[in-house]
Amino acid sequence: MVNEIKFRMQFLVQRLRQYNYEYYVLDAPSVSDLEYDSLMKELEALEKKYPELIIPNSPTQTVGDYLKLSLASIDHLYPMLSLANAFNYQELYDFDERIKKATNRKVSYVCELKIDGIATTAHFEDGLLTLGATRGNGITGENITANMIMIKELPKVLSSHVSLEVRGEAYLSKDTFKEINDKRSHEGLPLFANPRNAAGGSLRQLDAQVTKERNLGHFAYTLVNPEDHGLSLQSEVLKFLKNLGFHINEHIRVCKDIDEVIAYIEEYNEKRKELQYDTDGIVIKVNELNLYDEIGYTVKVPKWAIAYKFPAELATTRLKDIIFTVGRTGMITPNAIMDPVLIAGTTVSRATLNNEAYILQKDIRIGDYVIIRKAGEIIPEIMSVDLSRRSKSLKPFKMIENCPECKTKLVKKPNEAEHYCPNINCQGRILEQIIHFASRVAMDIEGLGEKLIEQLYLFGFIHDVTDIYKLKNHASDLLTLDRYGEKRIDNILKAIEKSKENTLEKLIFGLGIRFVGSKASKNLAKKYPDIISLSKATVDELKSIADIGDVMANSIVEYFKDDKNIQLINELISLGVNPKSNITTNVNQPFAGMSIVLTGKLEQLTRDEATKIIEDLGGRASSSVSKKTNFVIVGSDAGSKLDKAKELGILILTEKEFIEKIKSIIV
Repeated sequence: MVNEIKFRMQFLVQRLRQYNYEYYVLDAPSVSDLEYDSLMKELEALEKKYPELIIPNSPTQTVGDYLKLSLASIDHLYPMLSLANAFNYQELYDFDERIKKATNRKVSYVCELKIDGIATTAHFEDGLLTLGATRGNGITGENITANMIMIKELPKVLSSHVSLEVRGEAYLSKDTFKEINDKRSHEGLPLFANPRNAAGGSLRQLDAQVTKERNLGHFAYTLVNPEDHGLSLQSEVLKFLKNLGFHINEHIRVCKDIDEVIAYIEEYNEKRKELQYDTDGIVIKVNELNLYDEIGYTVKVPKWAIAYKFPAELATTRLKDIIFTVGRTGMITPNAIMDPVLIAGTTVSRATLNNEAYILQKDIRIGDYVIIRKAGEIIPEIMSVDLSRRSKSLKPFKMIENCPECKTKLVKKPNEAEHYCPNINCQGRILEQIIHFASRVAMDIEGLGEKLIEQLYLFGFIHDVTDIYKLKNHASDLLTLDRYGEKRIDNILKAIEKSKENTLEKLIFGLGIRFVGSKASKNLAKKYPDIISLSKATVDELKSIADIGDVMANSIVEYFKDDKNIQLINELISLGVNPKSNITTNVNQPFAGMSIVLTGKLEQLTRDEATKIIEDLGGRASSSVSKKTNFVIVGSDAGSKLDKAKELGILILTEKEFIEKIKSIIV
């Protein structure tokens, strides 16, 4: 029984991480919000019941595993958490009960429309906009300051000389979206799928003038450390932001209880259709800010807020075919090819069918008319089959027996729903491995995309990742490739050489070690100076590193036990790919394992500078005071965090005392 549960949890983690990759990196999710949330809920329930089986890189432990790196990355001083979802009123009543139990008092709620856009954060110093960034994976985002300056609705100079960080949502109105697509159609350019995708593409432009032309809107919805500004309610935060010059969504309501929240939802489920922007739900927050720490947080979400998702939109279309793809681990995925259909403003023609069990459970057959749904995002899920339109000649689905790429007989592991190609030399698997290695989130080799890698593999120029660094020996031969001239080839070869200068964390992630995501790669790069040192690590050593548990530690050790992997690494090193860790660590690490909180306005240091000092000396800058806090650094106008520290008897240092402490440590 335990093994069955363990296998199911491993499957859920692998599948959800794949969906995260599609969402955060490719901007092309293959499943609906509803399917993703359903799998996430199942995983959360299993992890709650079997905490000893939690997989270290589970998506429940982070907001997202992946992000685009086409723009400079930036670490968020305070994580940009996502929200837990509710899909029915009972889940809202359950949320309300959890709040009452945690606080043992009556609370009010603030309801806000959930804008279907791109989450952003904006930093202001003395009332001036100094930094803008995307959410990214919640821990690290993209620096898009130049692009956010181009958003007219986002103020660049506030009405007061305050320093703060404001979270908000950039979006495109329906009219603006139509104008952009009309223009693109006239120019013969591909159309954007929906306003959200267009907003995301607009924010990530390398040319800020393009962003300006897109005419993005912006709503501010929260403030980091509102207590530092004397605010005690979320409703006060919104008024405060409005007074500073931010655009606040006007459809906000303070509700005295959960029944009023539900009445608000029912009202706006209809009204939202008349709005000039897309919404996919309602965000419900506890209004009383001083209760947030008491109610608490998970690693991924605050417990004092929840997002109610509106019911999914449905459409019917014909399933033309089912095709199969093989991933880099050998997993076979069936995909539905459908007649194009418009649903919630998006034309869709394909959907992931997950696995054999999924298809058989729904009795999906090629030629069927299927009902698909969209829940807030653009990718459909096949919900059911319209049996009234089924032809008697349609044959039941039968899973393929051989790999679609190499024709090797597929295997199905015990207690798993997936079929795998066991051939490690399978063209499909190797291609996916090479594509992953060269991708933006890994070695980030510009110009070496999926299509080109397929051509290079087909023509025999590359057989594994090491051959990427031998392409310069075939420069003249590469000119025979269709649409690849001398300048383009030269740029790609330069990008390949440049990738040798990448950080160690990128190489670790690029190797594709099972269970090791971008965050774990970064933590490993902090611990080990180079890839050879990592290859000699023991399970116990690895488990001592933050966020690395038994499963991941064993996976890393097993990877380096494989002679083929060691041979690949040695060859990469001989080709000049041997990055050293760029993390400079203080030997003494006086703050090692400490949790340190910053509050109030600092005079001599910025918050970023203070946070970097703490982390360089081994500590962790936390956003909330608890019994685990080692000490609190206070600036002027410190708020409730100072009161909480005094209440708990935690050591309090002024900024001057903190600087003196640092000087004594460094000396």
